Amino acid sequence: MSAPAPIPPRVLTVAGSDSGGGAGIQADLKTMLALGTHGMSVLTAVTAQNSLGVQGAWELPADAVRAQYRSVVDDIGVQAVKTGMLSSAGLVDTVAELLAATGAPVVVDPVGVSKHGDALLAAEALDSVRTKLLPVATVATPNLDEVAQLTGVTVTDETGMRRAAAKILAFGPRWVVIKGGHLPGEAVDLLTDGDEEHWLRAPRLDNRHTHGTGCTLASAIACGLARGHDVPTAVRNAKEYVTGAIRAGFALGGGIGPVDHGWRARTAR
Repeated sequence: MSAPAPIPPRVLTVAGSDSGGGAGIQADLKTMLALGTHGMSVLTAVTAQNSLGVQGAWELPADAVRAQYRSVVDDIGVQAVKTGMLSSAGLVDTVAELLAATGAPVVVDPVGVSKHGDALLAAEALDSVRTKLLPVATVATPNLDEVAQLTGVTVTDETGMRRAAAKILAFGPRWVVIKGGHLPGEAVDLLTDGDEEHWLRAPRLDNRHTHGTGCTLASAIACGLARGHDVPTAVRNAKEYVTGAIRAGFALGGGIGPVDHGWRARTAR
């Protein structure tokens, strides 16, 4: 009689759906599978979305989000949680309350706009992100547009990334990754807890097909934390995985294509 298969680390994503499959819940679950974890999901919104942009978005009721979360956590359990699109103050408050009572590491991707510039977070929800969601985060992963939304700081160089990190940390997350992908030159991110500082650098790749990078990075960090890695190790490994996924990104539709979440499996053949 064969022994039961080992249970992989369990990671939960709380985010919106991307019907085009490049970002959101779909990107999160692909990343979790690629990194050897069991991905689970709480859907917060449905979007009509493709390579050209977001054509529509419909938020789920808070009761539906709460019920999904309780179903997963109370029965299956989680070893890390990642949050993405939480479009309204009500959803942010609901999810923050659930996370605070869970006790697992939390990666907060404070999604504000899509790759195409479409708003995915109501302006009135920003204060809830600052006061409710970021304080329960183990790691927050804002890009430079989200930094500007949350802090008013416009980042143009690495010194500005330090200032932005201090502003975000003041809201309460234990660590922050300031993603500098919108700056010219190499792709540089700053990971810091206010004491330690880690600069993560990678060459800028000549590939415009980068849809889903933010979701993918946050999910990859959550996978590392679920495996028991410390934050710097989880973030370094996630950066390596995302860099490979960007390098392998492919054209899809008439606009910006997705990164390739399965790049490691394909290059291993």
